[in-house]
Amino acid sequence: MKVLLVFAHPEPRSLNGALRDVAVAELQRLGHEVQVSDLYAQGWKPAIDRGDFPTLPPDERLLPTVASKAAFDAGELTQDVRDEIDKLLWADVVILQFPLWWFSMPAILKGWVERVFACGFAYGVGEHSDKRWGNRYGEGVLAGKRAMLIVTTGGWEQHYGPRGINGPIDDLLFPIHHGILFYPGCEVLPPYVLYQAGRLDSAGFDAAAERLRERMRTLAETPSIPYRRQNGGDYLIPTMELRPELGASGAEGFAVHLSEGSGSTA
Repeated sequence: MKVLLVFAHPEPRSLNGALRDVAVAELQRLGHEVQVSDLYAQGWKPAIDRGDFPTLPPDERLLPTVASKAAFDAGELTQDVRDEIDKLLWADVVILQFPLWWFSMPAILKGWVERVFACGFAYGVGEHSDKRWGNRYGEGVLAGKRAMLIVTTGGWEQHYGPRGINGPIDDLLFPIHHGILFYPGCEVLPPYVLYQAGRLDSAGFDAAAERLRERMRTLAETPSIPYRRQNGGDYLIPTMELRPELGASGAEGFAVHLSEGSGSTA
């Protein structure tokens, strides 16, 4: 397989850096091709601004979605963005690795998504009618690819449990899993989460590293999170609400977007 790992941590000697090296080494040992986008090392520009659209007339208002679509259609996206799009199209598996900062991904990685997932490429595509509402949520340019997160957090696992003060980790990661990866078509695998990252000793690291190696060994077989496909009949078009007869098994919140009977969490 071809694997793209997008890495977002400012310190290469960090725990995240060590875990990245473990994942890459195991993937290569298994014979997979690997590319790493190290966003801090690349000096990635996270903010969308007029510099992303050099052909935009200086007296024209910047409407990012409109400008993104025009630049994508004309082949005028900046070279750094085109390079990352090429990596996404090349990959069979996309891994996003980051520390959980303020309940989300670091700003540099969010900026990578905002700039690389251009209009006309990752969103704003497909037929919009009374039968379909675009190629998204299970369909789109990344359909057929697998994706997963490698996440570290300082909090205890119980802090992110069903009754934990921080909220369930599945809910915190839902906007990334469902809204960033599933939206353009990826099959999203359950995440690798390492808790209490700042308290890990050498024995703990060895165990965490082996658990990560096992996830790399099973990338092709691990069942994906069973999200409902938007155009599969479960949602009313164009309101995109779940049909009233579905989700009656007690599921609430984000869990209603899982196929019933899956027994899984998002």
